Amino acid sequence: MINKIDSIFSSFFSDKNLKKFEKIILVAATLGFIIHLILIFLNNNGYLSLDFFKDQLFINPISAIYTPFSFIIIYEAFLLIYFIPRSFTTAIAKQFEIMSLILIRKIFKDIPNVDLNGNWLDNSNNLQLIYDLFGVLVVFFLIFLFKRLRENLPKLPVHENLEKFISYKKAISVLLVPTLIFLSAFSFYEWYNYTFFGLGSVANIDYLFFVDFFTILILVDVFILLISFQYTERYSQLVRNTGFIISTILLRLSFSAEGLTSLLLLVSGISFGLIILLIYNNMERKTKSN
Repeated sequence: MINKIDSIFSSFFSDKNLKKFEKIILVAATLGFIIHLILIFLNNNGYLSLDFFKDQLFINPISAIYTPFSFIIIYEAFLLIYFIPRSFTTAIAKQFEIMSLILIRKIFKDIPNVDLNGNWLDNSNNLQLIYDLFGVLVVFFLIFLFKRLRENLPKLPVHENLEKFISYKKAISVLLVPTLIFLSAFSFYEWYNYTFFGLGSVANIDYLFFVDFFTILILVDVFILLISFQYTERYSQLVRNTGFIISTILLRLSFSAEGLTSLLLLVSGISFGLIILLIYNNMERKTKSN
């Protein structure tokens, strides 16, 4: 059974398939960027009316960067699925990176909304841009600290049945691939119906797809945590993994909030994961020295 799961995982995430998917994403991102620029040109010169879009994505050429970034983030989500069997810490680091890219992408959409006339701080769009720019710096620094701590993880004895545990996580990764494809297609379908036909509702285009994706990640993390009980009895490791789940929940909550509150939840989620990892590293070193 273990060999079969490993074989399926290897075929799904072979170097050939990873490079092929990376090439597809690169082509799609490039074409999306060009098409977006063309639509902006046609809209601004009266050849095409895209005024029904609530977000000003088809007015300023800077907004065209939003489209290729969307494809890049999808690729990062695919890599997250690929990294799940490696370790809890590696997977949570990739989640933080995805959140930072979503925040950066949002800046490109919000820049055209900036009002340079009058008092800068009286405009809510201007304030939001300041929050996001400052948030990117803070989040980027927190991710740097998290990765630095991850590199200094203490080496622990390997459980004799670790291969079985990794195979379970590989099986989860394989199941998440069609889930990712379905969510991507469904999110596009939902956005298309809402935008062009007024059917359904889309709360925030910035978090389209990722609300459901992170909800699934929380459930996956809990499932992996439950499985891990069979392979570790260390209190510090169980608390660390549980803390990472709480961190993911805070990231998910940031999608439901707006403005500064959303940013604070995002920073809180990453900070919580960072502090959990810091405490875990120190506890394990102290235990090892004793």
